[in-house]
Amino acid sequence: MSLGFLQVVDSTSSPQGYGEGLFFSDGRRKVDYVLVFHTRRHGSLRSPANTSVSQDRLSLGFAGGAEPMEPGDLEMRLIRQEFEANLQEAGLEIERDKEVKAHGPSFTRLHAPWPVLCREAEFLKIKVPTKTSYELKEETGFGSSMSTVWRKLNQPFQPKVPQQDQGRTKFLSHYFSRDKLHLYGVFYKYQPIDLVRKYFGEKVGLYFAWLGVYTQLLIPASIVGIIVFGYGVATVDADIPSLEMCDDRLNFTMCPLCDGACDFWQLSTACGTARASHLFDNPATVFFAVFMSLWAVLFLEHWKRRQISLNFSWDLTGIEEDEVHEHPRPKYETILLQKRQRKKNKKKKKNENDMDKLTWKDRLPGYFINISSILFMFGLTFSVVFSVVIYRITVSALMAMSSDPEIKSNVRVTVTATAVIISLVVILILDEIYGSVAAWLTELEIPKTDTSFEERLVLKAFLLKFMNAYAPIFYVAFFKGRFAGRPGQYMYVFNHYRMEECAPGGCLIELCIQLSIIMLGKQLIQNNIFEIGIPKLKKLVRALKNKGTVEKEKEEEKAPQQWNLDYPLAAFEGLTPEYMEMIIQFGFVSLFVASFPLAPVFALLNNVIEIRLDAKKFVTELRRPVAARAKDIGIWYDILSGMGKFAVIINAFVISFTSDFIPRLVYQYMYSPTGTMHGFINHTLSYFNVSSLKPGTLPSNSMLGEVMVCRYKDYREPPWSPNAYQFSKDYWCVLAARLAFVILFQNLVMFLSHVVAWVIPDVPKTIMEQLKREKKLLVDVFLREEKEKFQLIQMWLNVQCSHWLNGCVCSYSH
Repeated sequence: MSLGFLQVVDSTSSPQGYGEGLFFSDGRRKVDYVLVFHTRRHGSLRSPANTSVSQDRLSLGFAGGAEPMEPGDLEMRLIRQEFEANLQEAGLEIERDKEVKAHGPSFTRLHAPWPVLCREAEFLKIKVPTKTSYELKEETGFGSSMSTVWRKLNQPFQPKVPQQDQGRTKFLSHYFSRDKLHLYGVFYKYQPIDLVRKYFGEKVGLYFAWLGVYTQLLIPASIVGIIVFGYGVATVDADIPSLEMCDDRLNFTMCPLCDGACDFWQLSTACGTARASHLFDNPATVFFAVFMSLWAVLFLEHWKRRQISLNFSWDLTGIEEDEVHEHPRPKYETILLQKRQRKKNKKKKKNENDMDKLTWKDRLPGYFINISSILFMFGLTFSVVFSVVIYRITVSALMAMSSDPEIKSNVRVTVTATAVIISLVVILILDEIYGSVAAWLTELEIPKTDTSFEERLVLKAFLLKFMNAYAPIFYVAFFKGRFAGRPGQYMYVFNHYRMEECAPGGCLIELCIQLSIIMLGKQLIQNNIFEIGIPKLKKLVRALKNKGTVEKEKEEEKAPQQWNLDYPLAAFEGLTPEYMEMIIQFGFVSLFVASFPLAPVFALLNNVIEIRLDAKKFVTELRRPVAARAKDIGIWYDILSGMGKFAVIINAFVISFTSDFIPRLVYQYMYSPTGTMHGFINHTLSYFNVSSLKPGTLPSNSMLGEVMVCRYKDYREPPWSPNAYQFSKDYWCVLAARLAFVILFQNLVMFLSHVVAWVIPDVPKTIMEQLKREKKLLVDVFLREEKEKFQLIQMWLNVQCSHWLNGCVCSYSH
């Protein structure tokens, strides 16, 4: 037997817009909230007495009907009666179902009378518009022109909602007070985001506002990304290193890719990989990395301004954090009560302050389990990545040993594609597991308030899901091919399989493939198919489960009430999953964008669908969430800010160490005889004496005939040098240039980011002026009110005084 909460109407809305049945039986009092009591059928495997009390579900029983009460039913009935009595004591009015059900859901309607609403509004310091209005000042200058142009371009994408032209008028707002009811008047703008906020509350409204800003700013990023990709397509035929790799006449004979089974091969056979690599590894990529780093800063600054504007229009500017009164979570109070009971039973004199709260000693077991579990899951993620690496190595070796030439020629494509798909499937599975584990670990910490619970949950879930989504990408970007060794001295796994190397065109093209498949796969499967499929599946299961009840109601020809229709909807589980998928997507767009300039384009296409899916889900698939006030998006902004700074470092290392941008610059300006890129490929390939290969690793029957010297990609001394196979001077020059570029890139981008943040103020100038003007107008309103009160009092005193004087005169004359 359990109690669920189902909100069906808005307590601030007029009843004219709602259908019959959303009122109490008297037809006057509106149903503001519905409690759902679900009574299990007697004799079920799960006894009501074993049901626990949680944050959002309170176990109760409902004794009634023809069936006899079980032992735990009486206690549950008392709990329910006490719960309802507390609601009535708080001033709420209650109405139960007239019929009594032996099992299944029964509904209790709640109505909040006007005095209760006034009391709570005054207690929560809710700002309410007054009857006094004033004209808002229009923005001027370049920013105003850009805003006007942006609104016109964005207008076709806005939802079709009824609009009321109120011009640039705003009503003064003030904290609600029961003593000043005559000052207030309720007015609302008819704008899409205001409708979302009015129906779902500020917290959900801010999520949709943030998602809208993020999606809109993906448009310029997508345009620049397409231009960068187009530059790569336009210049691929003029790229000298690609042309040299594709030139058969240069006759670069490369060392075998595996021991024994693999033959020597010509570098020209990797022509396609080299040309594809140029599409994403070209000079425009560096510009795009700088642009996207500044874009992330611009996005955060723009959101701060938008957030403050919403706070101003939603009358949240005066709400401070300490004014938000949060009650402790039920689980916290339960454990605190148990602690007091234990200490009371011990009959020892303890510090009373320790009795009023849970200390770190009480939470120590939870902290220990948290740390060990998170470390274990990090290890699990790394082991999965390592397992996929082993898969790639072993399958590559097995396919290379095949006698079928077609299989041999497609080794790299087949292995890369299948490995990425396996990684994607594992990521999707672990994502769901990590979300549940993060919630369980957060419960063990026993946070005091819902805000603290949400922040801790977000941090854990983000760390686990971030590591899960990006670990394979980090491996390809910074570790693959770094520890493979060189011919004659390779690194081996299990003493038999060679560590994998990057493709001849470099690791950047493989990073691009890895990033694109994981990003698109997560968006298509997790963000879209799951968003549609799982709610539909749950709805189908609930429909089948309640089939008997529905048929019985049809037989009785009883029209279902609104709460009966709303009860089968899924419960709202918070905004954490919605934010999380967008934050992970933001990482794909910003962290490794140097390897995949089209990432903003695919993110934009996904978000256009995502906004519609979220809107449909919130309105038709979920029970309406309890409206909650919020001034900002909370800890998510800090995560976004941290990822923006982290993106600068990652992109610097990707350009410097993963791409060939720095080696090309070093060659062109230090080693090229003509100052061009001619001879670059030959410069990056080292020589190896085939006779130095270990026994059993040399190809038995080479199709290229007798090969004395082969080439491999590295900067090492040739075999005829006194320091054979040691790192050459070129290697140290390139390494120094790479490190110098990382430092220069980071400092340049950070400097430009601070310039952007300084140029764009957090609070728009017009908002600052309006806030000052509002304060002055409010002072004038209350001074005028006090003056009117004083005049009324003075008139009353004059009347009383005249009556008194007349009485005195009459008495004297008499």
